[in-house]
This record gives sequence, C-alpha cells and structure tokens, in this order.
Amino acid sequence: MIIRAVNFAADDIKLSGQLYLPEDAGVPEYPTVCVCHGIPCDSPGVKPEPGDGGYPALAERICREGFAVMIFRFRGVGDSGGNFDIDGWTRDLKAAVDYLWVLSEVDRFRLTLLGYSGGAAVSVCVAAGDDRVSSVAACACPADFDSLKNSLADYESTGKHFRRIGIIRDKDFPPSDEEWLDGFSKIRPIEFVSRISPRPLLLVHGGKDELVDVSHAHRLYGRAGEPKAISVIDGAGHRLRRDERAVASVIEWLKARLV
Repeated sequence: MIIRAVNFAADDIKLSGQLYLPEDAGVPEYPTVCVCHGIPCDSPGVKPEPGDGGYPALAERICREGFAVMIFRFRGVGDSGGNFDIDGWTRDLKAAVDYLWVLSEVDRFRLTLLGYSGGAAVSVCVAAGDDRVSSVAACACPADFDSLKNSLADYESTGKHFRRIGIIRDKDFPPSDEEWLDGFSKIRPIEFVSRISPRPLLLVHGGKDELVDVSHAHRLYGRAGEPKAISVIDGAGHRLRRDERAVASVIEWLKARLV
C-alpha cells in the first residue's frame, strides 16, 4: 500500500495524520474511511500492549480490503497542535472531511466516518449536519457525557489530569473554564443520531464496557433511523480497536455497504 503524510488545519491549528491507499487496485477512486480516535487516557511513557500496532495497524488492515483510509490526530493529541477541546474536535473533523473531499483518490459517494469513544461521539454529531458523509460506524460511543458530569464538573481537577497526560499544553488554556466544560454538553449523539438516516449507521459496543455502559449503544440504536445495525461484543471492554471480533464486525459492515 501507499502511505502519505497528511497535514491540514482547523482554527489555524495544524493537524497531522496519514493517508493509506491500496496499491495497484486498478480503480481511480476508493471508498474511503476516516478513522477518529478517542480521548487519550494513558500517561506519557506508558508502553503499549504487546502486539498492539495502534491506529496505523487498523488503517493498514482496512486498506488491504480495498479502502483508502485516513487517520489523524485531533487537536492536543500526538504531533497535532493545540490543546484538547471536545467542541474544537468537531471543527477538526469537519476540516478532515474538507481535506478528503478534494482528493482525487476519494470516492465522494462512499466516505465513512469510523469513530471510537469520544471520536465516535464527534463523528455522529458532525455527520448529522454534513451529507458529504455517506455512513458512520460508531464504536463504544457515548450517547452523551452526562454520566461524566461529576468528574468533569471541576476544571481544576479535570484540567490537571489532561495536562498530566499532555493533551492540554498551554498555561493560558482554556481562556474560559466554563466554556471548555460546556463543550461536553454540546456533544450529545443521542440528540443527533436520528439525523444520520437515511445513511447507514453501525453501532459496535462491548458488553462489559467499563467506561461507557452498553446501555448507551441501545439508547442510540433506539433513537436512530434506518438503515441501522448494532453489534454488542460479548465480554468486550471499552477499547474495541484491540478486540478482533469488533474489528472484524466493522470491516464486514464496511465491505457489505461500500464495496
């Protein structure tokens, strides 16, 4: 496959990633998947689990099935600039769709958002208002962040955690603690998910998700319009990217819908 560096901007913040393209597939345009990671929770220096290739390994696997795949880091994460801001992540994803939309290799009629956790929540909200997105696969997606209100109610403690893991970097960020915290109230997939229809939606959730209870998936499924599908992975936890059954479920759905 061919791997290209990706750089684009949102709110004048530089975002970076990689674009994976099938090699010698014999087609001018590829069905495309934009992968949206979740909110980092690990501390700097934490070693990945053995055999975990991260999102690049996921991108390579999907690419081998004939898809173009873009992975990128939201603001505040990795080598992208800026500071973590969940409301700002929606603008990052809109900029990512803008970037993909003008690429000659991208089939504009088959552009899927594949999100995980916080990235899934942002994917649902963005897709609801952008019909350039042809389908959404949301893994471990919170219906809302209401269950986190207690832990997010105090920016001093929440911000200290995000500074410790390196996704809030600037001393003067955020300019308003109240507005920063209010961003979590704006990202409510339960209020946006019905607007994805009539485009296809897949919900994948772990039956024993320790961070986002599986009830969130059932709430979203009940509110979503057709066509929709749900896959609850028995015994799986929150990190579905690392669960072979969850990955296989996503790829099977992508191939059935898009290839």
